[in-house]
Amino acid sequence: METGVARVAIVPRGAGTGAGIRPGDGVILDTGNRPLHDNFPAARETGVDLNSYAELAVRLVNTAGAGGEDGDRLANLDGLRALVADREHLNTGVTRNDLDSLRGLRAELRAFFVACAEGDGEDAAARLNALLIQHPVHPQLSGHDGQPWHVHYTESGSVADKYAAGAVMGLAVRLTDVGIDRFGVCQAAGCQGVFIDTSTSNTRRYCSDRCMNRANVSAYRARKRGEDDGEAKAPAATV
Repeated sequence: METGVARVAIVPRGAGTGAGIRPGDGVILDTGNRPLHDNFPAARETGVDLNSYAELAVRLVNTAGAGGEDGDRLANLDGLRALVADREHLNTGVTRNDLDSLRGLRAELRAFFVACAEGDGEDAAARLNALLIQHPVHPQLSGHDGQPWHVHYTESGSVADKYAAGAVMGLAVRLTDVGIDRFGVCQAAGCQGVFIDTSTSNTRRYCSDRCMNRANVSAYRARKRGEDDGEAKAPAATV
């Protein structure tokens, strides 16, 4: 096994080593149907901001046109710089290769969200396992910006390498915490957005308030048109 690389695989609950995973292969994340943690949606007290890493994946996918925003927001290097502007360990030295790599990863991550939204746990796990192999994590302690010591999933490789490893590992850990039914695709017409539902009711349908509001307005207008059409077709009252 490569030194300094954490090997992670997602396996169904109860599969154990009989599923072709050997003890030496690394950490196995259990995807069984277990209750949500009492403190959900807060991240575990591990020194790693799991929500933040999983959010990298959501943020990347949603550059394709989410929240009712037109156009591809990852069409050039300026778009990539905007994507990572608030990530101190990612926002320097971006290249065209990083842009191309992350655009490819964006499509793969969206396919994972689609599999989750369709309830296909096997496909979702297979897709995520493939990405975990492609983008292994390199855990490192970090104390940047005056913060206490904490773990970053990766600090090596290109900007795209760091982004991909963090996003994929974040999704894997979140999936084992909350299950696939918390990963969704936006139901607003024409939106390509995705989301991780952190509501207690698990009823989220849209990637943003903007999409929810647009959908509500569209539904209201459709109902209004239906009412108006019904009144127009109604026979005139006679005396």
